[in-house]
Amino acid sequence: MRKLTLAAAAATAILGGSLQAETLKMQTIEPSLSAAITMATFANIVNDNVEGIDIEVSSGGAATLHMVEVARGNLDLSMTSPVVYNLMSGGKAMYAKTPEAPELASNLKLLMWYPYGPYHFTVRADSDIQTLDDLEGTTVFLGPTGGGAFNGAKGWIASTTGLVAGEDYEAIKANWQTGYQAFLDGKIDMYVNGCLDPCGQFIQITETEEIRFISPQDKTGEAVDKFLGKFRYYEDIPAGLYDGQTNDATSESWGTNVGIGVRGDLDEDTVYQITKAFWENLDSVTSDAPWASVLNVKHSVQKLGLIDLHPGAARYYKEVGAIE
Repeated sequence: MRKLTLAAAAATAILGGSLQAETLKMQTIEPSLSAAITMATFANIVNDNVEGIDIEVSSGGAATLHMVEVARGNLDLSMTSPVVYNLMSGGKAMYAKTPEAPELASNLKLLMWYPYGPYHFTVRADSDIQTLDDLEGTTVFLGPTGGGAFNGAKGWIASTTGLVAGEDYEAIKANWQTGYQAFLDGKIDMYVNGCLDPCGQFIQITETEEIRFISPQDKTGEAVDKFLGKFRYYEDIPAGLYDGQTNDATSESWGTNVGIGVRGDLDEDTVYQITKAFWENLDSVTSDAPWASVLNVKHSVQKLGLIDLHPGAARYYKEVGAIE
């Protein structure tokens, strides 16, 4: 578990006496994933630029569960997504056994959207798996079972190939770290990770071996249109991104947006301050984090799904003309 800014919080308490910093609790997924890195970057920028507010980051677990904990008031910020929030609001899929989910959803608001990145369906360069249609009889890692990534990767395969997880191929039950290690150890045939390139996982893998990103034979059709819906979209992965990537052509895949969800009853001025600090200081990290260059205010305020902007975030976006 990763913790940030504890020393800073202690120093504030000692030096400031009664002026102790407000600590906000953020939970992310596996810290090496680009979606989690974006959230940790958000926290670091806020901690460096807002006096009196510290964001403490813990990592690990599934965002689907973190969202519930934010809504319950046990956390202040977590990852969210349009698809998963809509499911939570309707008490469907992974929330079907959480009867209070629809009511809880009303206390989860949006701070910003950002691209999750394309889903990379990854095999070794010498694998006999040439396309997703060749997965029958194989063992794969799609993401943590019950999480949004798992359901998304499973849905893309089913809609493009007709292959069903658990029937036509085995989808192992593992967390992000264990699934990644299983691929490194050669225990599974395919590893799936959605991320903004360059991704640390593929940089590491290609230091010692070659990989290929694979596509379905046909990415079109009524089932695919239904899978993509309003919040997912086609997204290609170019050739030549990594030294050990052997694709000689673009890999066809899909992507989506995720966001930073925030407790709805969190003080409006606090959310305004942290939103403003992030966007006004984002340039300080783009040279060290090339993926940060894809983040922009206009993208972050799209109306995606049922979730609403937190009033504090909306206040900042109105000031800069991103929303009316």
